[in-house]
Amino acid sequence: MNTGRKKLEGNGLWESSRMMLPEHKVRINQLEADQKKRQRIELDEQEWAIISQLVDASLKMRQLINLQMFHETEELVVVGVVDRVDQLQSRFMVDGEWFAIRDIEGASLEH
Repeated sequence: MNTGRKKLEGNGLWESSRMMLPEHKVRINQLEADQKKRQRIELDEQEWAIISQLVDASLKMRQLINLQMFHETEELVVVGVVDRVDQLQSRFMVDGEWFAIRDIEGASLEH
């Protein structure tokens, strides 16, 4: 009976050794997190013009707006009425919270 050989078959070597250095675990977790990161969508001038009109309509007519926002790890949607737009700092306010204009990836008005 050759038990040493069985340890090396398939994934036997790893299965028999459950030790992992802490720095290896940190690196593995970091790689997994990096793979889950979303890339920023680049919008063209026409798309920005449409988004600008919808934000303006929400601000002036107090209409509810859905804004798809960039976030590295999750899909983020801001829903509410635009309260203010600060062109100097490139941001807008919905329900008392500021958001960066450059993070907008899409918009639609609620009917």
